[in-house]
Amino acid sequence: MAKFLADVTVMLHILALLFIGLGGFLAWRWPKVVFVHIFFAIWGVLVNITPIPCPLTALENYFRHQQGLGDLPGGFNAYYFYDTLFPRSFLPVIAVFALALLVLSYVGAYQRWRHRDHSGDAHAHAAHLG
Repeated sequence: MAKFLADVTVMLHILALLFIGLGGFLAWRWPKVVFVHIFFAIWGVLVNITPIPCPLTALENYFRHQQGLGDLPGGFNAYYFYDTLFPRSFLPVIAVFALALLVLSYVGAYQRWRHRDHSGDAHAHAAHLG
């Protein structure tokens, strides 16, 4: 059971990372998602640049210990991504790319929000005039 729960935790962790990276694009459709995304993005930055532990990594480590395994060597990102999906030397490029995606998603969400807000005003004025 511990292996299954560890695997579920890994999948949740990957989904959380995808939401951190791409969640701003969901705000294009559902603008209020941006508030949840901001929380996740700040949390993602904090656990990567400060000693604050990630609760999902701690949870996976708990399930690993139940299986007789130790903590993830180097943490979640180091274990699953660095030198597996991409070379560690690409981290600066990936960080710039991630920041660019974040900015693009927020600019797009703002533009859609602004357009939606103005189109709603136009309909309100037309209803009063007609």
